[in-house]
Amino acid sequence: MNSTVMNENTETGPVIQCRNVCKSFSEGGLSVDVLNQIELEVNKGDQVAIVGTSGSGKSTLLHILGGLSEPTSGSVLIEGQNINGLSQKKRGDLRNSALGFVYQFHHLLHEFTALENVAMPLLIRKQDDTDAFNQASDILHKVGLASRMKHKPGELSGGERQRAAIARAMVSKPKCIMADEPTGNLDGKTAESIHALMLELNQDIGTSLIVVTHDMTLARRIGKVIRIENGSLIHE
Repeated sequence: MNSTVMNENTETGPVIQCRNVCKSFSEGGLSVDVLNQIELEVNKGDQVAIVGTSGSGKSTLLHILGGLSEPTSGSVLIEGQNINGLSQKKRGDLRNSALGFVYQFHHLLHEFTALENVAMPLLIRKQDDTDAFNQASDILHKVGLASRMKHKPGELSGGERQRAAIARAMVSKPKCIMADEPTGNLDGKTAESIHALMLELNQDIGTSLIVVTHDMTLARRIGKVIRIENGSLIHE
């Protein structure tokens, strides 16, 4: 997909733009190319599945799109801002305000309750405590954890922990959710319920969704499937 000129109104312009991104790693004294001249544009409400074989660079691309890793060359824009040109603090602030992340393993903080974990992104940005916990409570109700809010991660099932992780990613109503193998650690029935939940929240809130997955059942339910082969994107 070719890049387009960024609209000054971020409500109508792309949420994320990836321009001519390349990524190489040094391995045994050799340079290994993982991503080659990647072009990608994600607009408001888009659902994108990134698929490919193990080691194809799926997670590497997602981390670059989310500002968690830097490309060797090229640029990534989030709401029109080139994140590679930002300080670590400003990049972190932009990630916190515009993006939500869901991983294969929930990464909830074990010493805190589900409610406290979900409120954490809002508390980090210095939002009023009462408002933060009210918003966290609302999203936990949406994901079916109303009766589990005071439970710590160790007291939740695998599916409940992942629902809490999704709630944490969604609580600030980010422009885009980035999910890396979000159901890879779950059984089939639980994975299906998580698939449905993510797509439902995507439609309800209008948040863009980028999912890296090897699960073709999930990929086929998403509107746009992109495969990584030999470091390049192939739109299916």
